[in-house]
Amino acid sequence: QVQLQESGPGLVKPSQTLSLTCTVSDGSITTAYYYWTWIRQSPGKGLEWIGFITYDGSTDYSPSLKSRISISRDTSRNQFSLQLSSVTPEDTAVYYCVRDRNLNAVTEYDIWGKGTLVTVSS
Repeated sequence: QVQLQESGPGLVKPSQTLSLTCTVSDGSITTAYYYWTWIRQSPGKGLEWIGFITYDGSTDYSPSLKSRISISRDTSRNQFSLQLSSVTPEDTAVYYCVRDRNLNAVTEYDIWGKGTLVTVSS
């Protein structure tokens, strides 16, 4: 069974860069046709799609966050990562890494990491 695990600092100062890594076990991030996605949930708000990196390394980002986001991968470690620059307290959220089956080009989130809380505060 594929498992996803987020890791990274739980506290980031304003204006700094938030960096998170998702380690995927028992499955390869290069397996067609999965999309490896970041989603977040701020306190009291709904889920927000951040972006993804595909099995072949293509990326897509939320338009509202695009200027601050970079999603990359390390296939040798079977990991993908999120960097969000110039953070503010509004970026405080639980961040999830998620597998999208992308079955027949339809979004289907079938495996979620447990999530990691990132607080932006000085």
